[in-house]
Amino acid sequence: MREVDVEKITEAVAKLSIDANYYIPQDVRSKIIEMRNQEESPVAKAILDQILKNQDIASDEKMPICQDTGFAVVYVEYGQEVRFVGGNIKEAISKGVAKGYTDGYLRKSILLDPLKRTPNSGDNTPPVIWFDIVPGDKVKITIAPKGGGSENMSRTKMMKPSDGVEGFKKFVIDSVVEAGGNPCPPGVIGVGVGGTFDKCAWLAKKALLRDIGERNSDPFYAELELEILDKINKSGVGPMGLGGNTTALEVFIEQYPLHIATFPAAVNINCHAARHKKIVI
Repeated sequence: MREVDVEKITEAVAKLSIDANYYIPQDVRSKIIEMRNQEESPVAKAILDQILKNQDIASDEKMPICQDTGFAVVYVEYGQEVRFVGGNIKEAISKGVAKGYTDGYLRKSILLDPLKRTPNSGDNTPPVIWFDIVPGDKVKITIAPKGGGSENMSRTKMMKPSDGVEGFKKFVIDSVVEAGGNPCPPGVIGVGVGGTFDKCAWLAKKALLRDIGERNSDPFYAELELEILDKINKSGVGPMGLGGNTTALEVFIEQYPLHIATFPAAVNINCHAARHKKIVI
């Protein structure tokens, strides 16, 4: 059994919170450059150039890519041979988020009561935390700050089994096209299908953690990802909803077994600042 002091978790989460908001993942940046070079619309090209310039400024000046530094969503995969010591792991993660958002001068956007809409927590806590137990003695932490604008465009639908694959494709494509410029495209489209109402939405968000170009291991779903991506980019929404053929950088589908009487599907969109950073301890 390997012991991991939760203080290490706090420090790791604090750094990840800052780095995820300052530095765009290289795979995302490379895809934006690739699509910018293929873009036909002068307006779309100009917008993509501004996005890339903004990324450079954020990196050079060590400041947030976007003023909305998001809800801190934390994924923790820890080996079954790991034993956390020195405190409570959830509290340690929350302390890390508070430290990162304070030390990094990141905007605090979390309201403690959803209906009263007050007060602001003051340190962007509590985070949303997902735990997964895996083999081994390592701890993998991924933090994915999720902005409000793109999160607002999320959709979950309990479709009918008779809707089939075509109905599923229509739901995903329509969700992105109808969102227009609200989620600040071009973005990464996370899709979940199967499971239960809650599992499906979780799959859609977890899909956003994949690297650009990382296809689903099932050839059927891998082909479906590319087909939906192509149709979304032919929709004409374009960067920031102002036209062009660069609406989505990627489409990632995650699937799970389902009940014979159900057909849940969910879409979760990331904006062009598809932020996520990870560390293995």
